[in-house]
Amino acid sequence: MSYTVSEENYIKRIYHLQQETGLVNTNSLAAEMQTRAASVTDMLKKLKTKKLLQYEKYKGFKLNEAGKKAALDVVRKHRLWEYFLVEKLQFDWDKVHAIAEELEHISSEELVQRLDNFLGNPSFDPHGDPIPDRNGKIPVINQQNLGTIPLKKIVTVSSVGNQSAEMLDMLKHYHIALGTPISVLKRFEFDGSLEIKVLHRNACIISEQVAKNVFVHDVQ
Repeated sequence: MSYTVSEENYIKRIYHLQQETGLVNTNSLAAEMQTRAASVTDMLKKLKTKKLLQYEKYKGFKLNEAGKKAALDVVRKHRLWEYFLVEKLQFDWDKVHAIAEELEHISSEELVQRLDNFLGNPSFDPHGDPIPDRNGKIPVINQQNLGTIPLKKIVTVSSVGNQSAEMLDMLKHYHIALGTPISVLKRFEFDGSLEIKVLHRNACIISEQVAKNVFVHDVQ
């Protein structure tokens, strides 16, 4: 079944919200889509007609299996295009999201599969998010945020939670990218900020908010 660009945008947003909260309500979706609740209600009726939603009375709604499959198709295309833009066209990782938002609506399954094969079937996008395969299977990585690791243990950056251009630009300023070896030297009780050390760089201070959005693995 084919979907409009607007329908795909809603499906993808519902998917991301339900990953965080389980069930989604109209007001939270309206806030995410930056639109009126009435517009959301109209779209939900369309998605319900296409048998993509599951409701729980007085609690909210979420995507059913068909809806989840449709969402993962969009997520897969978005993340493959981000990988292509960074790895093949040398875009900075803070410049690709908006472009991928447009490219994710290309409907050709053959093109997407050829793109996947051309890229070597990557498992993660440039921000460390898992790329679903053509069957919707998502790779899993064990990781934790930078604020939780033991002091002076060397870890490797595996993904970024907040992927706003401003956040990614800040990380680039600190020479933090996927695969960057990093350690926490000190935690400051006053505001939760951290003194960190990036390999071959001078120590620097990052806020608690930044630390919570930098995920790492391979704790030594």
